[in-house]
Amino acid sequence: MAEKIRLLMGSDKAGFDYKEAILADMQSDDRVEVVDNLGVMSDDLDASSYPSVAIAAAEKIAAGEADRAILICGTGIGVAIAANKVPGIRATVAHDSFSVERSILSNNCQILTMGQRVIGLQLARRLAKEWLGYAFDPTSHSNANVCEIIDYEDSLTD
Repeated sequence: MAEKIRLLMGSDKAGFDYKEAILADMQSDDRVEVVDNLGVMSDDLDASSYPSVAIAAAEKIAAGEADRAILICGTGIGVAIAANKVPGIRATVAHDSFSVERSILSNNCQILTMGQRVIGLQLARRLAKEWLGYAFDPTSHSNANVCEIIDYEDSLTD
C-alpha cells in the first residue's frame, strides 16, 4: 500500500461547514491521515482569521509536518493568497475538476482552496477526493515549469 497523504484541514468561520463535511470524508479515506484541523473548531463568533489559518497550514507543509492541505474560506481566494506568501508553497483555488487535476499534474500544488460561498457542497467534497488521487510526476514536462518557480523563489532569499 502506498504511503498515506499527511493532510491538514482548515477554515475560517466562512468555510466552517464545508470544512467539517470534507474533514469527515477525509477521516474515512484510506489514502489520508488527517494530521491537523486548523482554524475554527465550532460555528461560533470567536473565529480564526483566514490568513492565520492559511499561513499555519503552509508553514506546517513547508516544515515537512504535512504533505497537503485543503483550506476553505468564503471564496477560497484569501486562503490561497495567504498560503502562497509562505516560501516553498504552491496553493490554488479550484472549483472544477480540470483545475483540480492540473493543480497537481502541472503545478505540484500542495494546497487546494475552495470557497463555501461560491461552490456547492457535493461538488466541493468530490473535488477534494479527486485532488487526493493525483500525484505530480517529476519526469513530466511540467517539472521544468515548477522548477523555474522554485528557482525564482530561491533567488529571492540569496
